[in-house]
Amino acid sequence: MATIPTPPPTDNNRSFSPPPDQDDLHLSRLLTPEVSWRHEFVQNIKDLFQPPQLPPLEVTSKPVMVKDIWGATSGNEKKSGLYSMLVHGVIIGLVLWLGTNKAVIQAVKDTALFMPTDLAPYIPPAPPKNVTMGGGGGGGNLNPLPQTKGKLPKIAPKQYVPPTAEPIQNQPKLVMEPTIVLQADAPIPQVALTNIGDPFAMGKIPSNGPGSGAGIGSGKGGGVGSGSGAGVGPGSGGGMGGGVYRIGGGVSAPSLLSKVEPEYSEEARKAKFQGTVVLYVVVDEKGQPQQLRVVRPLGLGLDEKAIEAVQKWRFRPGFKDGKPVPVAATVEVNFRLL
Repeated sequence: MATIPTPPPTDNNRSFSPPPDQDDLHLSRLLTPEVSWRHEFVQNIKDLFQPPQLPPLEVTSKPVMVKDIWGATSGNEKKSGLYSMLVHGVIIGLVLWLGTNKAVIQAVKDTALFMPTDLAPYIPPAPPKNVTMGGGGGGGNLNPLPQTKGKLPKIAPKQYVPPTAEPIQNQPKLVMEPTIVLQADAPIPQVALTNIGDPFAMGKIPSNGPGSGAGIGSGKGGGVGSGSGAGVGPGSGGGMGGGVYRIGGGVSAPSLLSKVEPEYSEEARKAKFQGTVVLYVVVDEKGQPQQLRVVRPLGLGLDEKAIEAVQKWRFRPGFKDGKPVPVAATVEVNFRLL
């Protein structure tokens, strides 16, 4: 029996299968055969010790030459360095000229050496109060040594135990703190010392001074200073001032009218020593400085130079109730090397 050969497929009789679904292809790529974790662990160990060899890297890109971005500034390095040196030289020369110019030095001295003492424009007005600025006190125990420099004792309205700068020989059974009788608002001089003494003294050895009647100083009465009484300073009857008024309570501050610049001592100039001397001064009714004392010294001859200069200063006196009165104040004299 003869078989009829199947004719080759032609365009007329060729069969077409439908194209695969795109979603099925996507899912087939995402779905991977499940591999046990043991197989993955073993494979990771092998890859760690025997990593698969990758084919050599074939570089297909080639470098491309670009324009030199610094070509426009090449050759200007020397000019830039020269300009920089020129500018720095001009600045240094200007600084040296200002530092050696006599007019500039004089202007610095006029503005920086002295602190103005007229603080009245900056003090807010306050109603006057009845204060007693007079009085004073003093003491001592006939000791030939000058009284010891130190801080003032506690202020109290009544004194039971006078102050002493010397060690107490017989310790009392009942210890009471030494005090002085002073105004509550009196401007007490501050000294950086822990021992009791006279703030205006210069002695360093423990001594109550040549005065009498207990206390510290050259006066008498159980106080501190050269007066008489349980107060401080010249005068009597307790309190502080000895007739000299303090700024405040209706008393205006004196203002500086003219000054003389202090000279530098040769010792301080050689040592290049700088600092500030604080002086206690009483400006009388005529505006002249009186009773100058060094409150904070510098040494090396600068304290004497400061006193010599301030003695030539002239002030506008302080006023109370429209009348000029002597007023005590402190003056700072700064010594600076230019």
